[in-house]
Amino acid sequence: MAEIRLRGLTKRFGEVLAVSEFTLEAASGELVALLGPSGCGKTTTLRMVAGFETPTAGRITLGERDVTEVAPERRNCGMVFQHYALFPHLTAAQNAAFGLEMRQVPRAEIARRVAAILERVGLGGLGGRFPRQLSGGQQQRTALARALVINPSVLLLDEPLANLDAKLREEMRFYIKSLQREFGITTLYVTHDQAEALVLADRVAVMMDGMLRQFDVPEEIYHRPRSAAVAAFIGLTNLLPGRVASRSGEALVVETPAGPLRGRGVTGLAPGARTVVSVRPEHIDLDGDAAGAPEPAGRLNRLRGVVAERTFLGAVTDFRVDVGGGLVMRVQGRGAAHRAGDRVAISFAEDAAWAVPADDGLQAADRPAGAR
Repeated sequence: MAEIRLRGLTKRFGEVLAVSEFTLEAASGELVALLGPSGCGKTTTLRMVAGFETPTAGRITLGERDVTEVAPERRNCGMVFQHYALFPHLTAAQNAAFGLEMRQVPRAEIARRVAAILERVGLGGLGGRFPRQLSGGQQQRTALARALVINPSVLLLDEPLANLDAKLREEMRFYIKSLQREFGITTLYVTHDQAEALVLADRVAVMMDGMLRQFDVPEEIYHRPRSAAVAAFIGLTNLLPGRVASRSGEALVVETPAGPLRGRGVTGLAPGARTVVSVRPEHIDLDGDAAGAPEPAGRLNRLRGVVAERTFLGAVTDFRVDVGGGLVMRVQGRGAAHRAGDRVAISFAEDAAWAVPADDGLQAADRPAGAR
């Protein structure tokens, strides 16, 4: 399958800069998620790759072919839209056959390929149904069948699960991943759902304000974000402001309003630099605040506070702990019996604290936890 190379891709709509100097490479057979909030430019980027939008600047290469100025129908891209874009007057089989008919494939070959693809996406025996007679998941699979039956060089998916309920959406994540692996097709997948991107993607491209903010494997994006904005956007985290007190290699000490913390940090954070420390709620232990209690083994950071709020979430219980200095930290775990008003101690390992440069563009509303 074809590689995807985007070089300096830029798109302006009048005075609005929707995408700015976007550069990315997706390897053959790789699934890359374009992840970001609404209006960040991810769908515009996808539409430029598909040929539905013309770049203001930059180049698009699929395989060895520069398709920047090539018409959409000549790019051999399979596309699945957010609302599926199925023809309501055509059956599932006729919808799947549409691209082959436009390519003037012989009827016998169309019938063979459509029957085969419907079987592979789990719609065998349902080809005669119209979209209104299909469930949301079946409509989504019909759209996938239409995109895949043409044997595209790349697959482009624009929020394909946005219209499904939560349970079906989770099921379809794993289905799409297995189907993409089976076909081995290079894929760009647009989503604003962080969990969706982490589950599906080989690598994740985080976009904000039309720019690529980080491009890496899901584990690095989650555990080692490069900025406060990315840390805040990807999952739930505590963000503690501070200044670097000392540094030795990747290890550093940060002075925060709640006290000094030991952690790790991105390259370039020197002593005296303003920083934000990200600590995921699931990496924090919550204990009773027994006077004189020894420091827990292997835990280098320990803060004392008061439980401000306790919320049962089913699989875990969520605690908001006021640790002083204007900071409330989120802690999530199982079985803790603490209630609002209890004095507690929270502890977490040095490896669980990740420092990034302070980002003045990170608004308070963007902070799911941390500084109030």
